[in-house]
Amino acid sequence: MASIALVTGSTSGIGRATAERLAAAGMHVVVSGRNTERGDQVVQRIRAAGGSADFVRADLRDASSAKELAAAALEIGDGRVDVLVNSAGIFPFGATADTTSEGFDEVFDINVKAPYFLVSELAPGMAERGSGAIVNVTTMVAEFGAAGMGLYGSTKAALVLLTKSWAAEFGPAGVRVNAVSPGPTRTEGTAAMGESLDQLAAAGPAGRPGTADEVAEAIVFLATDAASFVHGAVLPVDGGRIAV
Repeated sequence: MASIALVTGSTSGIGRATAERLAAAGMHVVVSGRNTERGDQVVQRIRAAGGSADFVRADLRDASSAKELAAAALEIGDGRVDVLVNSAGIFPFGATADTTSEGFDEVFDINVKAPYFLVSELAPGMAERGSGAIVNVTTMVAEFGAAGMGLYGSTKAALVLLTKSWAAEFGPAGVRVNAVSPGPTRTEGTAAMGESLDQLAAAGPAGRPGTADEVAEAIVFLATDAASFVHGAVLPVDGGRIAV
């Protein structure tokens, strides 16, 4: 039976590119996101390329939504999910003084609470079977201070710590937990940044934004046996931005 991979936020951008690559690697992919039309399109693309996939709609705005998604993925996988990629996230930028309590909660709910409860639902089953891989998608601004990015960066910094904690918790039972830290990446979600994305990327050795495909390749590496001795790592895929 093919391995079952759940990829959140996989109706666009990095998540979609990851879902397509995992399917090409022979996994049955559970595509998930808020937009059913886009989700169905991703599934159709995967199937047209000879892969296997299903779509499950989830907004991941609270713990119950995460648990419902986990249950749906387990049903599709006949009781198992072998790979979890926590790619869903929102990235609002803005001044601290302009942040509302509701806005604060929304970002932490989607970026931290949802991955937390997906792992709580799925990692114990992986541990019981003695194998599994979890890959969290963080960001370079979890590693350094940047004006206007404190709220977003702090959620991803929390995910960095959780990556290491989960590696320590589940690694001895055969579950590898790692993270990919993208830098400026050209996706549908960052299109609104315009020239500022290029300016941000220009500070790195690569001198350009990355692509969703480039980040997805790193995620697939960590999700497969190619990274069998990698636990608790945060792999920068940022064109060298945090190196300078």
